[in-house]
Parts: sequence; C-alpha cells; structure tokens
Amino acid sequence: MVSLNQLIAVCLLYVVGLFMVAFAAERAAIRGRGDWLLRSPLVYTLSLSIYCTGWTFYGAVGYAARSGLEYVTIYLGPSLVMIGWWWLLRRLVRIGRSHRVTSVADLISSRYGKSNLLAILVTVMAVIGVTPYIALQLQSVTLSLSIFAAPTGVANGVLDGQADPINTAQAAFWIAIGLALFTVLFGTRNLNVNERHHGVVIAIAVEAVVKLLALIAVGVFVVWGLAGGVTEAMTRIDQSAIGTWQVDGGRWAALTFLAAAAFVCLPRMFQVMVVENDEERHLQTASWAFPLYLMMMSLFVVPIAVVGLDLLPAGSNPDLFVLSLPLSQGHNNLAMFAFLGGFSSATSMVIVATLALSTMVSNHIVMPIWLALGQTSVQQSGDVRHVVILSRRISILFIISLGYFYYRASGGSGTLAAIGTISFGGVAQFLPVLLGGIFWRGATRMGALWGLGTGFGLWVFTMLLPSFGPGAALSAATLEQGLFGLGWLRPQALFGVGGLDPTVHAVVWSLSLNTLAFIIGSLFSFPSPVERLQGAQFVNIFDHSSPARGWTASVAASEDLMIMAQRILGAAEAQAFFRAQAQLQEKSEGLPEPTPAFVQALERELAASVGAATAHAMVSQLVGGASVSVQDLLAVADESAQMLEYSSQLEVKSRELSDTAAKLRRANDKLTQLSHQKDSFLSQVSHELRTPMTSIRSFSEILRDAEALSPQEKTRYASIIHSETIRLTRLLDDLLDLSVLENGEVTLNQQRGSLRDVLDIAVTTGRAANTRDIAIDRDRDSEDIPLETDLDRLSQVFINLITNAQKYCVSDAPCLSVRVHTSGNMVAVDFIDNGAGIDADARDLIFEKFTRVAGQGGEGAGLGLAICREIITRLRGDIAYLSDSPGTGFRVTLPTTQPGKFPELNPFAASA
Repeated sequence: MVSLNQLIAVCLLYVVGLFMVAFAAERAAIRGRGDWLLRSPLVYTLSLSIYCTGWTFYGAVGYAARSGLEYVTIYLGPSLVMIGWWWLLRRLVRIGRSHRVTSVADLISSRYGKSNLLAILVTVMAVIGVTPYIALQLQSVTLSLSIFAAPTGVANGVLDGQADPINTAQAAFWIAIGLALFTVLFGTRNLNVNERHHGVVIAIAVEAVVKLLALIAVGVFVVWGLAGGVTEAMTRIDQSAIGTWQVDGGRWAALTFLAAAAFVCLPRMFQVMVVENDEERHLQTASWAFPLYLMMMSLFVVPIAVVGLDLLPAGSNPDLFVLSLPLSQGHNNLAMFAFLGGFSSATSMVIVATLALSTMVSNHIVMPIWLALGQTSVQQSGDVRHVVILSRRISILFIISLGYFYYRASGGSGTLAAIGTISFGGVAQFLPVLLGGIFWRGATRMGALWGLGTGFGLWVFTMLLPSFGPGAALSAATLEQGLFGLGWLRPQALFGVGGLDPTVHAVVWSLSLNTLAFIIGSLFSFPSPVERLQGAQFVNIFDHSSPARGWTASVAASEDLMIMAQRILGAAEAQAFFRAQAQLQEKSEGLPEPTPAFVQALERELAASVGAATAHAMVSQLVGGASVSVQDLLAVADESAQMLEYSSQLEVKSRELSDTAAKLRRANDKLTQLSHQKDSFLSQVSHELRTPMTSIRSFSEILRDAEALSPQEKTRYASIIHSETIRLTRLLDDLLDLSVLENGEVTLNQQRGSLRDVLDIAVTTGRAANTRDIAIDRDRDSEDIPLETDLDRLSQVFINLITNAQKYCVSDAPCLSVRVHTSGNMVAVDFIDNGAGIDADARDLIFEKFTRVAGQGGEGAGLGLAICREIITRLRGDIAYLSDSPGTGFRVTLPTTQPGKFPELNPFAASA
C-alpha cells in the first residue's frame, strides 16, 4: 500500500523534474538552441493536450459509467474544429500574429475598436467562467489523494468510512498554493507574452506524454490483466448497459457544439493555440495529430468503466476507477503512475489557465487603472515591467483563490463532468462575438456588448447559480416556481419551455439569445472609424498582413518613446528594438525618427507585453501630448490623425452621395417632365404634319375636281398649297438637321471671319424673316473679334435667338440687347430682351426637342433651341439661359480658335 507521504514525495519529485525541464527549455531558448524541439509541430500539438484535464482523465470514465457513449462528445467537438483548421483556426492564428494579441479578450477588444470596456467584460466573464474548471481540478486531485489515504475499503476501491480520510479542504488549499507558486515562477518570468513561454510549453508537452502513457497503462492492465483480452473485454462491453447504443440527438449535438466552442474560446486553449503558435504550418500537423491524441486518450475509457462497474462494489465512485481498479488488485505502482497522469492533467490546466487569465486581468483591468490613477506620466522614469509582473502574480493568486472558494462553496461533491460542462457553457458565450468579429464586417462594439451581456446573464442564471444547489445561490422556491414567482423565469424551464435536458436548455437559450442580441445590436448601431478599419483588417486578414493603424508623431520625441519602451520591454530589448528601427531608417547612429511607421511598430511591440488596448492608450499619451483620462483609458482614446482623416473622408463621401442622390432626383423629375412632354409633343407633331397635309390635300382636290374656277381662284389655291408645302418642308428640314447634329454626322466648315460680320448677317436675316419688328441694341466696337469656326452654323444660332425674341418678347416696345464679352480665347455673346422671361419650371426643358413654352404665342415646332444647343456643342462652346437677366436672356460661349485648342473650363458659365 502506498502511503500518503510517499505519494506526496513522488509528486514533489515530479514537480521538481518538471521545474528542471522548464528551466532547461528557458535557458536553451535564451541561448538560441534546441529550436528543432522547442519550435516543433510535435511540441505544439502536445501543448494542445491542455484541453485534456482532470475531467477527461478521471471524469471521462465516470461520464461513460453514468451516461454511456455520451462521453465521446467532449472529444468529438475539438476534433471537428482541428479537422476544419483551414476555415477558423488558421484565421485566428494569422490575426493573433499580425495584431500581436495576448489573449482572447485582447483579440475581441482589438476587433471592436480597441474598446477596453469590452476587454474588461470579456476578462470578468472568463475569470468567472473558468473558476468552476479550476475548482474541478482541485476536486480531482483531492479525490485522488483521498483514495490513497483511506484506511478502509482500499481493496475494493470504495471509501466506506464515515469521515473523509483526509482534510479535503486543507488538501485543496495546499494544492492550490503549490499550483500558484509553480505558475508564478515560470508563467511570469517573461513579460512579452507574445513570445513563447518555452519552459511552460515544454512542461505541458511532458505532462501530455505522462498522462497519455498513464491512461494507456491502466487501460492495458484492465483489458489484458483483468478482462482477459480484447475479445473478453468486448464481450463484457456488449453485456453491459454502456454497450447499448442510446443517443439523445439533441443532447449529443448540444454537448458536441459546446465542446467545440469551449475548445476555441477557453483562455488556456487560446493561449497555447494562438498566442504560443510559432508557425501557421504547425496547425496542419496538429489537425490530424491532435485528434489522434484524443482518440488514444479515449481508447480505454469504456473498458475501464465496464470492468470497474463489474469488479468494484456498488457505491464506488466511477470518477476514480482509473485509480481504484489498480489499487483493488494490489498494483500500487500502476496506481501511483495513474495518479501522476491525473495530477499532470489537473496541474497543466491550472497553470496555463491562470497564466492566460492573469494576463487578461493585468492588461485590461490593472494596467489601465494604474495608468489612470498614477501621478506620473509614462514619459517619466520608473519601471512599468515591475508593475505588470507584480499585477500578474497577484492575479494568479487571486484566480486560483476563486477556484478554491468555488470548490468550498459547492461542497466538492459534484461530478467532474457536470462541473466541466458549466465552465464550457460560460466561455462558449464568447463564440458569437468572436466569429462575428472575424467573418462579419458589420459587427459592432455595441452589438458585442449586448450579446455578451445577454449570454453571460443567462448562463449565470441557468447554469452557474443552480450548480450550488437549492437554497445556496438560488432559493428552492426560485428553482421550482421561477424568479419573483414567475413561472416563465424558472432557471431550468426558461420562458415556459420545459422538458429539456438542463444542459441543452441552458446552451440553447444562452447562445441563441446571445447571438440574436449581438446581431440586433450590430444592425442598430454604427461602428466608429476604428471599428471599421479593424473590421476590414480582421475579416480580410489574408489581404492585410499588418494593422493599418497610424500615428502622427510630430509631438512625441524619440527620447520619450525610448524611456517608455525601456520601462515596459526592459533596457536591453528596448535598445535592440530602437537600433533595428534606426537601421531601417538608414541611420548609423542615434535614435530613429518618430515617423508614423516607427510608432506603429513600437505600439505593436508594446502590445505584446501589455495588450493592444493598453499599448494604444500609452502611445497616445505621448503622441498626442496630452494626459489620458480614466474614461479614455477604460474605453480607449479616440483614434489618431489617420482615423480622423478617414472619418472626414467618409463625411465627404457621404456628402457626395447626397449630392448624387439630389442630382438623380432632379434627373428623375426632368425625365418625368420629358415623358409628359413627349406624349404631348407626339400629338403636336402629328398635328403639325397633319395640318399642312390636310390643306394640301383639300386644295389640290378642289383644283382637280372644280371646273368653274376663275384664274384668280386657281392662283390663290395654288399659293396656299405652296405655302403649306414650304411649312412642311421646313419642319422636316429641322428634324433632319437636328438628327444629323445629334448623331455627329455634320461636317464643320472652318472659316475665318469677324464676330461683327456674323451678327450683321444674323440681324438682317432675322428681321427679314419676321414681320414683327424689334429694336436691337448693339455695341459694334466690342464685336470686332476674329473667329475661326463654322461661321454659317454660328449665324444659324444667332438668327434663331433673334427671331425667338421677335416672336416671344412681350412688351409694348420690344427691344433686344446684344452684348459681347471676352476672356482669354473665349468669347461670350448675350442676347437679352425686355420681355417677361421664362418661368423657372420650364427653364430646364427649353433646350429639349419639341419644347414650346406654355402661355407664349408664335408658331414653330419647338426645335430651334435644341438645334442651337447641338450646333454650339459641335463648335466646342455652350449655350445657357441667363436666370438673372431682367427679361429672356441667353448666353452663347465659344472659343475664338479652331477646335482642338480650346480650354476645358468655361469662364462665362451662366448662373443658374
């Protein structure tokens, strides 16, 4: 029989051995030796075995004995995640390496605009969620110690004494102290948590081998030593209740999903899987090696459970079958080896979990508060390293203390699997926010806060508080009748949905409402510029190899940044970093210039030690040249110059979009008017064509059929036919001319001449073509401007404008003023009459085809101004209505030189 003192001595020797292995690994890493092992995919894969804790070592057998093959779900979930590493884990590792995140809280905080409030919430949730798991490890070690210390019942593996063989509370206390000391010694030796903790990782890899060999040794003993071989063992399994295939589909799915979510979100798994990862390609090896490891860990679970139920008396604790079976047969050495395997499972989990949680507490709670309350700024002397390391060590002691107090509060009587499930449910609440952050650019900080708050609250109410039992955290009345007596608020029948397994009930409600709140909060809130940039970088991480975060460091001096870096990184590391940056700037001596690129690199380096949010706040204190308030530190300061510029660009784009929308509305209104105009004009055109055709037809029939017409009547009817034919021809000529101009088929006849001569011809022709006289006021001296253009086409435009004034100027003494202006090689000719002008509603349409302004007399098809616009466009000029003129005014602008030599800008643009 192994005495308790012997067992403790073996444990101490084992811990000393792990200490020596870890110390040797640290020394080798410092000297740059042993990379073939320290950075190998094998060690990385074995470090993932931190997932296999006292729950999987002891509790899996107890789980199988109680629930059959359902224990497989705790292995199936992580295996599926590893097999699908290319989709999720590769992205997480790339994000972790690019943004130098230090924890799952740091990643979530960095994604959602570096919100330290969000990091604090995730940290608090993680500490509370992992506390039951730490208590589980203390319980597993304490139970395994108690079975060795039992004075009776050892032979049959049942503790039948009335009192505990050892003081379990005292034993758990000293175990917690020992685990805290080991974690403090090796978990906080190196401040830069983005570098691998080689000593801790190697120690975990050794423990992974120990617990695997121990479980396999017990399995081999059970199958070949107790069952009589594989065939006999399989027969026993078939005859037992465990061998009956009973699957509750809903519970299996919920537990598999829960295990997969916990594998991704557990702080300790994030630490070894993302933070400690050296190379992405290690994931490829781990994608098949780790599921193989899990398969080997679970290989003998069912045989051990079946043989334990057969050989050990009723009342034996199935969680301890791994120890009690060897002890019952007198194999003390094997039992001691199995104890070391379980001890390894528990201790490795506690060490890495507290290491990861202490980093989160230090970076996101202690350091921001210390910076906010400190009397000195970061430029002044002092050692921030000391504060960071001390805060992490205190955090380790605090976190393990929480696990111990949970163990005491819960009585240490729950099954290991049940306690583990509670912890899994807590950390699984990170999953919606985590996945949404790396796959959905629309996810926002507000949505993350809503989702996490909702999911965490439901988990506490439906899983954590009921775990203490009736009358402890929740009264028996609350558990049976609901909170405040409301039946729909029963912890295990929420919203009146009863009949579900408690675990399935809690997982479904907490995660579904978590996800719903996260989506609704994101849809109804707008991300800040920092969130939008971080979201683009996280979602498109394979397109962005490094953060696009910039600083304007004109205020910060390199000396101040150097002092701050020495306080956090240490003198040697800070000086090496600054020398390397100076060399990148091609400076042979002195400190590097505080360029935006340099400050970005410095912030990333600091983030590896104190987290992204804290590093961002500290650098902003120097770069911005202003003190950081408590609110700024806890909620993270507003983004720097690049973010402000990005925000202003967004505003400019928003204004441009608004202007475009307004233009589109105006265009739509114009199209609507044109549509109505088209309908009315089709009727008008058909009328214009029908009227002369009807006249021609009627009078030609009279000439043909009437026999008693006098010569005078024949002449009058023939003259009417002639005038109607001219009218019809003019309409068709205008249509053809406009079509030719619009299709670009016109050939310009370039000529040299004077603007005054063109106006003379236009005035003479216009007056001759219209019986209504109009006074024309000209300044002939200003018109002596040489032109090189198609003078005939230009004259056609002038004639049209003059005749329009004659026809439509409503005045007792109509007058048309012609004024000429020049600017460079551009000339503008204004035609302004003293009439009533054109209504504002019709001004946008007057240059369209077939437009005739309502309320004005005169004849015509409404093609004149449309033809003018096309001609002036071909002449590289412009024609516009003068809205600020006293009457009806038009401005014709054109270059004085030949086409191809004209400026793009029009200095005579008419005011609208």
